[in-house]
Order: sequence, then structure tokens, then C-alpha cells
Amino acid sequence: MERERQQVLLVEDDPRLGPLIEQVLAETYDVTLVADGDEGLRVGLADPFDVIVVDRRLPGTDGVTIVETLRARRVVTPILMLTALGAVADRVNGLDAGANDYLVKPFEFDELLARLRALTRTFTGEGPALPIGEWQFYPESRCIYSPYDGRIQLTVRESALVRLLAENPLRTFTRRQILREVFENDQPGSVDTYVHYVRRKTDKDLIATVRGEGYRLGQP
Repeated sequence: MERERQQVLLVEDDPRLGPLIEQVLAETYDVTLVADGDEGLRVGLADPFDVIVVDRRLPGTDGVTIVETLRARRVVTPILMLTALGAVADRVNGLDAGANDYLVKPFEFDELLARLRALTRTFTGEGPALPIGEWQFYPESRCIYSPYDGRIQLTVRESALVRLLAENPLRTFTRRQILREVFENDQPGSVDTYVHYVRRKTDKDLIATVRGEGYRLGQP
């Protein structure tokens, strides 16, 4: 059976570039092209997509606001932002708003396609996900998807810690048990250190402290 094509929302107002990107992407994806920021936000909130490509400067709602609003409404779809602004501050603004990646114009279409493959890979075959509230944790790729900030990459030890708790969501682990299971009896302080690292990267409530006992999976 033929594999279902992934759905892409493209929000680009350039009358020449938008249709050209649509034509290139249509060889691989089913593309919905929208040329207005207000309509792009409406469609992004109303319909499910596998990935969203949004220009930073748009008539109506601008790209950064689109991303911020989607994340605030807990849309976790990977987002690639297109920008003609090469300044670091402009790129940082887009990423801080919740975009997963950015691409500066002008760009090669091969790079655009590669960025989209990278963004959608976790959703298309990197193994099963473990839900943590509205978050999704993918142990095989060591990444976790936030409903607000998108993809967050974890280190090997951070991932092992989250996996232990996510696979046993109702169990409280003592520091000694975590030390044995995750850190191969490393220094005792390693447990608290890596709990801090994970909370700093994700959410302070992702790992809950059970006073006098240890740690368990939280409710971010």
C-alpha cells in the first residue's frame, strides 16, 4: 500500500517564491499554500499538519506571532521559519517564539527539503513515543517534544533518566535506585545534578520530588 504523504502548511506571501516552493515541495508532500498571516494562523489552528513552513514577514499576522500563538494553543507541529533577516537577534527571536529551525533567504531547495526531513524524522519512524502529560518523549532518538517549544534534544544520561521515570510513571525511585539503573553507581550527586539538567531543559514539573523518598515522573 502506498504510504500516505505528509501534510505541509506553507505560509508565504511572495507571489513568485510561494508557488515555486509549493511546486518543489509537492513532489514529496501535500502542500497547503497560504499567502496571508491571518489566514495562515487560522488554518494552522484548525487543521492538522506534519510540518509548518512560515515566512517571518507576512501581511496581517507576522510569522513570529503565528509561531507564538500556535505554541500557546499547544500546537506541537514542527515549524521551520523562513527569513530574509540574517541578523542573529532576528533568528533568535524566531526560535524563542517556538520555531524548531530557521532558513535564511535566499536558500537552495535541497537545503529546504533536508531541513524538513530532519524536522519530521522523529514523527516518522524514530521509534515509539512515551507520553508525559502533553509532552512526547522519544527514547530511541533521545528527544522530547514540548507543547510550547518543540523539539528538545537530551544527552544520553538525561534521556536514560527520563526513560526510567516515563516507563514507570506511578513509581517513586530512590536516589540509590536511580544511581544503579541510570548512572552505573556513579557519584551519588549525579542523580540530583541530572534531575536539575532535565528540569532546566524541559519543565521544572517534568520530574517530581517526593520528599524523603526520591523522584518520580511529574505532570508538566
